[in-house]
Amino acid sequence: MQHSLRIFSGSSNPQLVQNICQKLGVEPGKIKISRFKSGEIYVHYEETIRNCDVFLVQSLSRPINELLVELLVMIDAAKRASARTVNVILPYYGYARQERKSAPREPISAKLLADVLTTAGANRIVTIDLHAAAIQGFFNIPVDHLTALDLISDYLKSKNIERPVIVSPDAGRASMAEKLASRLDSPFAIMIKKRPAHNESVITHVIGDVDGRTPIIIEDLIDTGSTIVNVVEGLKERNAHPAIVCATHGLFSGPALEKLTHPHIEEVVVTDSIELPVSGPPCFTVLSVAPMLARAIRIILDGGSIATLFRDAGI
Repeated sequence: MQHSLRIFSGSSNPQLVQNICQKLGVEPGKIKISRFKSGEIYVHYEETIRNCDVFLVQSLSRPINELLVELLVMIDAAKRASARTVNVILPYYGYARQERKSAPREPISAKLLADVLTTAGANRIVTIDLHAAAIQGFFNIPVDHLTALDLISDYLKSKNIERPVIVSPDAGRASMAEKLASRLDSPFAIMIKKRPAHNESVITHVIGDVDGRTPIIIEDLIDTGSTIVNVVEGLKERNAHPAIVCATHGLFSGPALEKLTHPHIEEVVVTDSIELPVSGPPCFTVLSVAPMLARAIRIILDGGSIATLFRDAGI
């Protein structure tokens, strides 16, 4: 496996790549990524990758457009260097929130991104907790859709939380909330909200009993933190205890970290799918997806089943 495997890091999250390589017992591939004075991106693989299975790791976080073009240039360079396969690991799939048209004359940017990655030369996509699972269908190449649900549920079990209730911030997360509630043997509730604008939400109803319980809010990502704060305030009004907020991807745009330092938020649990600030608030807990991604790479190379990574193969 080590003879043909090469793992290369983009600029988005080099520490995650170090952790993945450590789990696999290999060294990160040597790659030079630089910028011309004009801002154009230059990539050079500093070792041979001919007939190798190349894995490129890049989260499409901030600055997303810069990181996307960097990834495309990496894919093209690998393809032209005669790599046997070019496997793209996107721990966070950017533009995933634009997966359908909710109004006339809007783009479906998640589909556009799928087309661009495929055209550039990607042979396989590995990603974690897409905003909408249907995005897998936008690709005509294999997509391995992993989930951090096992990671998060194991951590929550270790805390022995008294009287928990799993809370879905909207109907879109209800399926994930139900799975987590089943694993923790807890009830769950759903928040009904409306969005007057992007990155804004207003809670209108709560379905389920949260009175006197510890809410565990489950999300795929936290961006500005406004939705989470609105959910927490809505739970507080219904006599819930301070909440534990769980999300796979921590974008934390703008003053999100300050918003999440909230008196009614006991803890924020995220993964390292996106590189996080060196010094986050003390209430933050970061779980690593590196072991899961390392196992996925082994399975892909050995020809096994990705479903063996999960307790619930239907996820």
